[in-house]
Amino acid sequence: MTLDLRTSALCVALILIGAAAQAADDKPILPALDIPQSLQGVVPLPMAESQLPSVEAREYFKVSDKGVQLECPTFDAKGDLLFCEVFGGTVFRLTPDKQLSSVVPDRELRPAGLAVHSGGRVYMAELGDFKSRGSVVSMAADGSDVRTIVSRDDGFLPDDLVFDKEGGFYLTDFKGGSSLPSGGVYYIAPGGGKPVMVVPNLRIANGIGLSPDGKTLWVTELAGGQLHRISLADATTIAPFGSSVVYNFVGGGPDSVRVDADGNVYVAMYGQGRIMVFNPLGLPIAQYLLPGRDDGHNLRSTSMVIRPGTDELLILTNDWDKGRGSTIFVAKAVGKAAPSFLP
Repeated sequence: MTLDLRTSALCVALILIGAAAQAADDKPILPALDIPQSLQGVVPLPMAESQLPSVEAREYFKVSDKGVQLECPTFDAKGDLLFCEVFGGTVFRLTPDKQLSSVVPDRELRPAGLAVHSGGRVYMAELGDFKSRGSVVSMAADGSDVRTIVSRDDGFLPDDLVFDKEGGFYLTDFKGGSSLPSGGVYYIAPGGGKPVMVVPNLRIANGIGLSPDGKTLWVTELAGGQLHRISLADATTIAPFGSSVVYNFVGGGPDSVRVDADGNVYVAMYGQGRIMVFNPLGLPIAQYLLPGRDDGHNLRSTSMVIRPGTDELLILTNDWDKGRGSTIFVAKAVGKAAPSFLP
């Protein structure tokens, strides 16, 4: 009798152990994500853009070991590269043989956009108090003889500008936010005058460019994450049904705009360390990546410019507090530089 009880107890124990083991074996495996390496960087390329033809730019010139906010590249008639540093109010000049010099035309100015007019005067869009008291000024090539074109008292926050073939210019009003469309695009006629609104209700209007024929205006919204394509009936009139958003950016950050001789549009992606390229219809066709972006370096890509008469694309960025300073990178553009509208 005792042996039978022991045998029965052993059998029960074995059954329980077997049941527990089977339960462990039958425990469901939780579904798990397999995130590819390409999406594990600091700024992974959005899936819709990861298959675009891409190339990594190389270093062209180290501007500073400090992370200063480089912006607004353009070329003067001598072939010198002009660009600026926003917070320090400095305008830099880099010669073709890479000799760097600088001027501070006015310590109160906060330059964000530069364009060279006929006769060599440099026009500057500046952000002033970064709220509503910015201006547009012009100056001699050496930074002297500063003249006001759009006053700080006019209530604008000019960030970038582009001339048309008549000698007037468009400027972006860098006001608003993601839920506050109070910025826009304005036109100033040749010889000056009151700014005329062309595109209203933008969420921090930022980059601006004109097609080679001067009939299409391109604008980015920094806070809205959009690229606008504007067909113009005349300098201040949008053609019927001529305004459209042709691209919505992933991750935000569309900054400065440049247009090449073929009408391709280059958009600097601030905070993403890259430049996107769109065809004349606004379809993405290529991108330029900056070294170190996957590890969080050189992300503050603000602007770019194509050297006149060439397809040499120069890209401005800074590494802010990450240790790699402020750098100009270079690559071959999709097309050559567009001819200047001005003689």
